[in-house]
Amino acid sequence: MTHINETVLYVNLKTLEENFKCLKSKLSNDNKIVAVIKAYAYGLGDIKIAKKLEDLGVDVFWVADFDEGVKLRNAGIKLPIIVANPGSKSMDVVLNNNLEPVIFNHRMLDLYSTANSPVYIHLKFNTGMNRYGFEAEDVSLVLEKISQHPNLKLKSICSHLSSSNDPNKDEFSNGQIELLNSISDTVNTFFNTDIPTHIVNSNGTLRFSINSSEWVRLGISLFGGLYHNELQQIFTLKSVISQIRSIKEGDCVGYQNSFTAKEKMKIAVVPMGYADGLNRKLGNSRGHVLIHNKKCPIIGDISMDSFIADISSITAEEGDEAVIFSPEHSVSLLANELETIPYEIMATLNRRIKRIYLNE
Repeated sequence: MTHINETVLYVNLKTLEENFKCLKSKLSNDNKIVAVIKAYAYGLGDIKIAKKLEDLGVDVFWVADFDEGVKLRNAGIKLPIIVANPGSKSMDVVLNNNLEPVIFNHRMLDLYSTANSPVYIHLKFNTGMNRYGFEAEDVSLVLEKISQHPNLKLKSICSHLSSSNDPNKDEFSNGQIELLNSISDTVNTFFNTDIPTHIVNSNGTLRFSINSSEWVRLGISLFGGLYHNELQQIFTLKSVISQIRSIKEGDCVGYQNSFTAKEKMKIAVVPMGYADGLNRKLGNSRGHVLIHNKKCPIIGDISMDSFIADISSITAEEGDEAVIFSPEHSVSLLANELETIPYEIMATLNRRIKRIYLNE
């Protein structure tokens, strides 16, 4: 593919399809899939990802705020869109764009109770993470309020697992699931119907048993951003060598002279920096870049728009490719180097980076 950009994030939609089919195979036909595409689809580009997932057959989308939902609607997305934090000033926008708010406190519930037209809502309960959500003891009052406002259409009950990736905390995770099930029983008894629940996220889907009536929220697993032997990373971030120079013993590199050469060296400047989402902690030999499949240490402080790599051990030329991460050199490995999580690396990729979508 011909393009003029030097720093490019390649997103393989065919691999996204393979991951989706793999995850779907672990579910029953009655499990609805909620695709989480907040934060610009974790940095990969929400419109392209949403359209592909809509074609593949996801049931619902999950976004963080109303702006993300409106953007999807303007792009032609027709599926239901759940807004995790709709805000207290945006009710008209939410209603006009057929978005579905998550209601997590009495202030929000009272606000949406004033809606003059039907609105699908999703109730969120705190089951131990102590972030968003009603408390379990609020359930009776919440249900009474909903029953008094026929325009409020309760579509699901949800919560969030805090530690589904950690087997050492499975007792806590199972306690969260049990509490939501108890809340669900109360809701279903009150309305004499079965309202779907969802608490299970990507790691939860891969690690816990799931009732056939549940919904599952899948985000990073679709994109292969967490390590699992059945899933593949769908994205590769590449740049190029912009300049090569030779330096001698005692020469300094980067801001604050943070690196001093101990011998003659050959170094390469790559036009990607912390403004693009490359964490500054990777500087000063804590991280590396792949050039001709060889690990080249990143030396000196990472700049806003560039970094410098030690290429003394390889033969390279200006214009050669530099791979920041790829399916083979995964974002999970990079996260380990940074002592962080893949989500942070993906979500901070600047939108000025060119996204190119592949189907191969």
